[in-house]
Amino acid sequence: MAEFCRLPAHTSITENGETPTDVYMLVDGLMRAYIRTENGKIYTKSIFKPVSFVGSLSALINNSTSLLTYESITSCKAYKLNFKKIIELSKTDDEIKSLYIKILEKVFQKAEKRNLELITLDAKDRYIKLRREIPNIDDLIPQYEIASYLGITPVQMSRIRKKI
Repeated sequence: MAEFCRLPAHTSITENGETPTDVYMLVDGLMRAYIRTENGKIYTKSIFKPVSFVGSLSALINNSTSLLTYESITSCKAYKLNFKKIIELSKTDDEIKSLYIKILEKVFQKAEKRNLELITLDAKDRYIKLRREIPNIDDLIPQYEIASYLGITPVQMSRIRKKI
């Protein structure tokens, strides 16, 4: 059911417009979900660190296309899981069903926390919080990707880094 895989940095697991079939359990490395606008601007919605489940959950649940691209930022180790098989197993196996519910709860809690941070913290405080959560983030990913996640420009990111 689970297939171990190694993902080199910048490997896409789902592209915007694709209908995904798998979800990944990230055990090492960093991944992200982002959208690229028609004019080429990139907005990073999520950064995933171990242990996280990575994939377009809405697209998987609805069997529809993903609005986001999901990719490894660094080299990663993950387990690839077929979503339909998980759902089928959850219908007959209470432990799998319980695990699925816990995963959904964690995803919801993470989304709610992120939304609250975006409306209550300024960019500097979001950056400080991100550095607490991923202490070596500045060494792992480019500044423009961090800025995209924080919802600011790379110039603003430079200014914040100088102040800190």
